[in-house]
Amino acid sequence: MRTGFIWDERFAWFHTGLDRRPTPLYQPVPALDTRETKERIRELLVATGVADKLVSVPPVMATEEDLLRFHTPEHVAKVRSISERGGGDTGEGAWIGPNSYAIVKLSAGAVATGLSAVLDGNVDNIYVLSRPAGHHATSNLARGFCVLGNIPIAILRAQAEKKLRRVAVFDWDVHHGNGTQDAFYSNRDVLTISIHQAGNYPPGSGPLEDNGEGDGLGLNINVPLPPGSGHGAYLETMDRVVLPALHAFQPELIVVASGLDANVMDPLARMMCYSETYREMTRMLKRAARELCGGRLALCHEGGYSAVYVPWCALAIMEELAEIKSGFKDPSMDRFAAWPYQELQPHQADVIGKAAELVARVRI
Repeated sequence: MRTGFIWDERFAWFHTGLDRRPTPLYQPVPALDTRETKERIRELLVATGVADKLVSVPPVMATEEDLLRFHTPEHVAKVRSISERGGGDTGEGAWIGPNSYAIVKLSAGAVATGLSAVLDGNVDNIYVLSRPAGHHATSNLARGFCVLGNIPIAILRAQAEKKLRRVAVFDWDVHHGNGTQDAFYSNRDVLTISIHQAGNYPPGSGPLEDNGEGDGLGLNINVPLPPGSGHGAYLETMDRVVLPALHAFQPELIVVASGLDANVMDPLARMMCYSETYREMTRMLKRAARELCGGRLALCHEGGYSAVYVPWCALAIMEELAEIKSGFKDPSMDRFAAWPYQELQPHQADVIGKAAELVARVRI
């Protein structure tokens, strides 16, 4: 199994400055989107020996042409201008520091590089550990730590290069993948699925009723799970919604917006997933990818803000992707797995059941 991995030290150089609020009475604190969670993922992969068994893929910076397939010229110009004049908020809570434009383009380019590596057959699957994230950015607005739409940029480039037509994007970040939804909401060639904590972020985004429009009608599925959902609810969603939708759509590539903030320790959410949850979901997706698209699977990092626990979730994913047993066990897994209500609850099953009804609308 050839599993690719993309990381560049420049991703750690990206910084958002302080968390700013519009009041003089709010003491500034470091932003929650820090370099530490990503660096600790990389360091744990090295310490466990997993990194040695991965295929290192160097990222290639996205071009202006790549960005403009998705973003408006005004948005690209705004990001560039803010970077050049010393940094600031590029939209809604998407701060960048001075001279960040090149790193932002590198993050988008890394995702495009990852998709190309899989589609060209250089690796069987890949994990792109890039920063900043992208799944909240729309064509004309940066928001929620996301400056550019990394996954839409990558997909549109692959389609422009005739490397594929039909692709599925599955977002397991705890926040709704609104940017990816918006990018392909009326597109018949892209299936978008998002599992997220209902009502978390963006506010009011990601209800069951948003199911695509026009040529994309039926090809957007949201599963807004109640706060407190854990291992049982997520695996039930995989079984009843995600896997059946993928089989109905028959994609040529599966892309995962891999936010790890549904974990039980995340400060920006109230879900209860643990490392084994991510291992099992990865196992399910690998099986689906083998059956549907020759194993072609690309995971692209999004959120995840617990520096203590995110690396263990990532390690479980990487072990499963690369079919490696490092021998290192998540020290907190047994405790989290034993928490009450990890099993599927009736109110969670009700939401999942309603989402499962939408699978019948998925078509090629």
